[in-house]
Amino acid sequence: MSHTPHELHDEFPDAHDVLHALKLNNAHFVTLSDRYHDVNREIHRIEAEVEAASDERAEALKKQRLQLLDEISTLVSAAKAA
Repeated sequence: MSHTPHELHDEFPDAHDVLHALKLNNAHFVTLSDRYHDVNREIHRIEAEVEAASDERAEALKKQRLQLLDEISTLVSAAKAA
């Protein structure tokens, strides 16, 4: 179990400019990014034992984070290819 937050700039270290451009120009990316950060913060609070949650809730959040990361990754890849 990691207590390190999974921030988008850590997940995509070579895509800083792409992330910034998407944040400025793509409303869908902004929505996904905001949801990702909310879920990620909640997972981090649970893992740091600041907030209590059942194992099922923690796993559901992790699955949601992965799904959001997959969608974000698709947008990042498409922006890089453009």
